[in-house]
Order: sequence, then C-alpha cells, then structure tokens
Amino acid sequence: MSNRIIAVVGPTGSGKTALSVKIAEAMDGEIISIDSMQVYRGMDIGTAKVTESEKRGIPHHMIDIRDPWQSFSCAEFCDMAGRIADGIISRGKIPVLCGGTGLYLDTLLRIECFSPGVPERIRAELVNETPEALYAELLDVDPQSAEKIHPNNVKRVIRALEIYRGTGIPKSEWDRRAVRTETRYDARIVRLEYADRRGLYAAIDRRVDEMLEKGLAGECARLNLDRSSQAAQAIGYKEIYMWIDGLLSREEAVELLKKNTRNYAKRQLTWFRRYTDALTLYRDGADERQLLEEALEYCGKDLLPRRKEGKELL
Repeated sequence: MSNRIIAVVGPTGSGKTALSVKIAEAMDGEIISIDSMQVYRGMDIGTAKVTESEKRGIPHHMIDIRDPWQSFSCAEFCDMAGRIADGIISRGKIPVLCGGTGLYLDTLLRIECFSPGVPERIRAELVNETPEALYAELLDVDPQSAEKIHPNNVKRVIRALEIYRGTGIPKSEWDRRAVRTETRYDARIVRLEYADRRGLYAAIDRRVDEMLEKGLAGECARLNLDRSSQAAQAIGYKEIYMWIDGLLSREEAVELLKKNTRNYAKRQLTWFRRYTDALTLYRDGADERQLLEEALEYCGKDLLPRRKEGKELL
C-alpha cells in the first residue's frame, strides 16, 4: 500500500481548490483542507469555501467541523487530519491536502526546517539566461544538486541557483541542514505561484470583489461574531466588521481588505518557498491542462491505476 500524500499549496487566489480536485479525480484521492478558517461553519464566502459543485463528487475533510465561537488549534488539526489521512490511505486512496495554512502542513508532515526564501530579483535575472548556461553554472556551484536534476528541468535548475545566489550556500547543503523528524508519508508538494506578482494582486482584487458581490457583508452580519473571537480575526471578516461597526467607510474597509489579503499572500509565498523539493507551477497565462499534467507527473503517474484511456481530466 502506498503512503503517498499530496499537498497543493500557494497564496490565496492562486487556484489551489480547482487543481486539487482535478488531482484527486485523476489519482482516486480525497481532499483534506489545510485552511485554518474553513473549519468554521457558516464562514463560507469570506473563506472562499469550496462549493458542492466545485467538489465534483470528491470527498472533502476538515471543513465545517467547528462553530465560529469555538477555538481551534494546530495540535487539534494535526491529530484529526492525521487520522483522516491514515484512513484514506487504508482504503487504498491518496490524501490530497489543499490550503494556505503553512503551519498546518508543517505540523502534519512534521517538517521542522527548510532552506530560506530568496529575493525575487534573482529569479528575474535567471530566467533571462539560456538553459545550457544555467545548468553549466549549477554544475560549477552545486554539482550534487546538478547530479539529481535533469538539464531539461529548467524550473528545478533555476530554483537551485536561486538558493545559491541568494544565500551563498548550495541547495544540497541546505538539504543536509534541513531537520525532519520521522514521518511515515511520502509527501509530494505542488506549489502554485505567479511569476509576475501583479497577476496575483489582480486575482486577489477580483476575488475580494466577487466575495462582496456574493454577500460577504450579509454573511458577517448574520454570523455577528464576537469581535474578540479567533474566527472574527480572519481576513475578510475583521475588515467588514470595522465597516459594520462604523469604524471605517465601506470603501476604506474594502481597500483594507485587499491590502491585508495581499500582505497575507506575500507571507504565504515566503513560507511555501521554503519547500525546496516542491514542484512550482506558475499561473501566469498557464494552460490548465498542462498544469494538471505537470502536477500528475510529479505526484506519481505510477499511482494512476484508475485513470481510463481517453478520459478527460479537465
């Protein structure tokens, strides 16, 4: 029995939900949410909770398991999600983790340390170089990583060079320094990003506007959360409550919500870029079918026994 576990992570608004569902469909998996606010019942619009139609019949776990006035800890998540993941594996299926709460993922996989993030300007410099020049540099500065990376896998070559140029320490050395306690899972992490940060910010602005159109303000008023509760501190709720309570105008609250969401996305990017072994997929103008195929190749096409010939994946 495989102990494969897949995680689809990235900043808010990067398309994690849709991709995770497609991966689960193709690999006969079930989805475990790793979103610290989707655990709360009734907080649907503000957390962009997956809808029944978006689930496409795939079982989803760790959603709507607490009332908004209750607290929920990372330790509780790890205990519950771990038992769910083990149950999915015992049924011969694959757990697909999806969400943006990095601490939840770290705790479940018992990951203690990763190599650091690096300045974005370094990637901008690297993408303008030829694949041959990039691989030649990697052979020179980090031959151990070069031995493990195919010259045609430009994304991984660039990531290894990013780490070296940004820190002065080879990726292979960071990998040795990484401290991981024993884990029984064979984890594959897929990270969604935008190469151009402006694309991410535009997606965030659209998402906020859509939430407001769907009735975010009404949802906040209906829940009427205790302003000091854990749930009321979630981005999307605390800003709207400031409007409801007369502390901000509607326009000020919306602008603050977009700003706070952008800042949160930047923190998510920093957190998830520490996963040096992750597959990074860029959303900028990407073909959805190609993204899925790349993810499946990385996650393990050896575990696709139920994928029928000619079956449409999208």
